[in-house]
Amino acid sequence: MEFDFAEEQPKFLMLMYGLIAFVVVVGGLLLLLDVVPAWFARRREAQLVAASASGAPLPRRRRQGEGLFALFFLLPTLLLLTVGLVVPAIRTTLLSFMDAGSTNWVGLRNYGWMFSDDSIVRVLINTLIWVVLVPLIATGFGLIYAVLVDKARFEAVAKSLIFLPMAISFVGASIIWRFVYAYRGDGDQIGLLNQIVVSLGGEPKQWLLESPLNTLLLIVIMVWIQAGFAMVVLSAAIKAIPGDIVEAARLDGVSPWQMFWQITMPSIRPALIVVVVTLTIATLKVFDIVRTATNGNYDTSVIASEMYNQAFRYGQNGQGSALAVFLFILVIPVVIYQIRNLRQQREG
Repeated sequence: MEFDFAEEQPKFLMLMYGLIAFVVVVGGLLLLLDVVPAWFARRREAQLVAASASGAPLPRRRRQGEGLFALFFLLPTLLLLTVGLVVPAIRTTLLSFMDAGSTNWVGLRNYGWMFSDDSIVRVLINTLIWVVLVPLIATGFGLIYAVLVDKARFEAVAKSLIFLPMAISFVGASIIWRFVYAYRGDGDQIGLLNQIVVSLGGEPKQWLLESPLNTLLLIVIMVWIQAGFAMVVLSAAIKAIPGDIVEAARLDGVSPWQMFWQITMPSIRPALIVVVVTLTIATLKVFDIVRTATNGNYDTSVIASEMYNQAFRYGQNGQGSALAVFLFILVIPVVIYQIRNLRQQREG
């Protein structure tokens, strides 16, 4: 297959324009962030020198000027949030009340479809299973591992092994685990799981085709990736426990089990909440694993993957937007809880 540069020239031009726009925007922002503060600093220094030379009182900083200066630094972030988050959120909400072609208003029909269609109800149930199991199992494995390897001889190596999956993308991890679950008739198995089953005298199965087992097997992929994150955060929290508290508990003769429940768990509670909340939000938005492993088939679809299918595969913009809005509504309480928890920690 020969490469025709002339035929692909429009794509290269689009790529070049994108790179130029990126350099101009990012470079311009960096230039402003360097030039403007330096100009204000030189101006302030000149005022101080002039006041010192004339013996006049030193000029005070004006609060109004500081506010404008702070607003200048916030403007790029506010602009990007408005263009990339606020405007799409409003537009998606409006589309959720319209038909498939986004031309006629249908009211709450798309939301009624979401809770009345059996296949979408299955999607919602799958999402609930993911949200319940992934944070609990990943946090549990991370906590157990962090406690077991704490102050062990090869602690760094042991932690590196469980943290390695975090370096793999969800798509890459899903491809790896598809080979683990692979099925090849009655011959030699290339899938690790089926090979183990055959070695033990069992029959190979098409694991990703059997519901609801396939959903649980996809959850394993997410847990495999996120357990390392939970372990790192909780391990840091365990090491932050004051040594005098641990030493006093040992002098009182507490057992390892009592040490875990009465000292370790209360001390790392804020870190546990952060891990569970973070994993809950990540699980609600899970898309890559389902898309790569099963494409949402065989009753494995979740809200994010079904949203994509409805909007971009089936051309149902209204139904896809309704799923997106519902997903956003599910995330909001978790975010609010995390914000309140952080505020309580600061005040405490």
